[in-house]
Amino acid sequence: MIVTSFLAFLLFFVAIGLWSMRRSRHNSIDYLLAGRSVAPWLTALSAVATNNSGYMFIGLIGYTYLTGLAAIWMMLGWIIGDFIASSFIHRQVRLATERHDVHTFSGLLSRWQGGNYRVLRFLSGLMILLFLGTYAAAQLSAGSKALQVLFAWEHWAGAVMGAVMVLLYSFAGGIRASIWTDAAQSIVMIGAMFLLMAAALDSLGGWSAFVAGLHAVEPGYMQLFPVVEGYGPWLGPLLFVAGWLFAGFGVAGQPHIMIRFMALDDAENLRAARAWYYGWFTLFWSAAIIVGMGARLLLPEVASFDAELALPTLALQLLPEVLVGVILAGIFAATMSTADSLILSCAAALTRDFHWQKQDHYWLTKLGTVAVTLGALAIALSGHKSVYDLVLDAWGVLASAFAPLLAVYALGQRVSERLAVAMLIGGVLTMYGWSLYGPAAVYAVAPGISAGLLVFVAAKSFSRGFR
Repeated sequence: MIVTSFLAFLLFFVAIGLWSMRRSRHNSIDYLLAGRSVAPWLTALSAVATNNSGYMFIGLIGYTYLTGLAAIWMMLGWIIGDFIASSFIHRQVRLATERHDVHTFSGLLSRWQGGNYRVLRFLSGLMILLFLGTYAAAQLSAGSKALQVLFAWEHWAGAVMGAVMVLLYSFAGGIRASIWTDAAQSIVMIGAMFLLMAAALDSLGGWSAFVAGLHAVEPGYMQLFPVVEGYGPWLGPLLFVAGWLFAGFGVAGQPHIMIRFMALDDAENLRAARAWYYGWFTLFWSAAIIVGMGARLLLPEVASFDAELALPTLALQLLPEVLVGVILAGIFAATMSTADSLILSCAAALTRDFHWQKQDHYWLTKLGTVAVTLGALAIALSGHKSVYDLVLDAWGVLASAFAPLLAVYALGQRVSERLAVAMLIGGVLTMYGWSLYGPAAVYAVAPGISAGLLVFVAAKSFSRGFR
């Protein structure tokens, strides 16, 4: 019954993606941006699904299981940082997309000033292909992990299944298929999370018993602010929250998420899209944190238990088989909703950012989708651990490279190509340097984004050579 329920949802997702072909106009702007005609609620739900991926079901729940109430600052810091960026960047992104008729994220960066920064476009396209490509491979691998736990399937089976499904609807309908399926996957994801939350609370005897049990877990588990060793009682939590605030701000530097807002039907509808986005996001994160803490009470064997398996293990313990299939579909949907976006962003970079002809390369872009999917699957099946190390840095690298530049653009500042490239390189090098040698209390994306902005300020203030 678990397999039947799970496969039924997956077929439903594929059917939605294939159905989107009915709206296809068979040209590149439609394949890459859905003709800039996506409704606000679809934009929002797709962005939420793409943003969260399997991390919400695996990583955040596992972190909350071990950490406790202090995990709430990951949610608050991330959402506040994301909200600050969206308040002045997203509208300008949508307007610039239409003003310059660009179809890719790198194209947006290179043509924002009205010219054509070819070196910047090549460099940003290369970074997107490298980091998002390996990120897509990791999503395919992550999607197979739950299948291994629940069904004892071989690792390759889940990765191949995910790749085939994503390729089917992404090749057929491009970004529109990705957005439509993301929205459906987002609904399944939040439904699965609330279903498990309700089951956990019921099993524990209700909200009051849940809270009382959490206070008895261990000293500090219900402490509001995290303890960061080596820092004072105020500085440590402040650095922790600041790191996640910058991580949220770094959403502006994620091509696979920002392309959703580039595809919005009208810049005037951005307020509605943001209301959907932050409302859905907050509900989803809140439920995930409650599930993580509930898992700590229901699965207390901390020393011998892999916290990242808390959600599927809890589902098997609390739910009937048909609903376990729903939970598994939610996990798999989370990975697919990110994988399809990453693959399409890479395909766009591969086929449009390394040349500058003006012809419509529609079929070349579709073939690029096939090539990227096969490449991501090959990496996923190879099992190289270095891929996972790269994925851990992918978010920080792209945020450090692109978020400072977009922020400066959105504020109406003129940026030469030399300065734009210097900001990109400065942010990435700082992020990597901090990851290797900086204090672990601060997520490396914070100094990375700060460095990119400081390069701009220093160049504008002291050096005419960049102007």
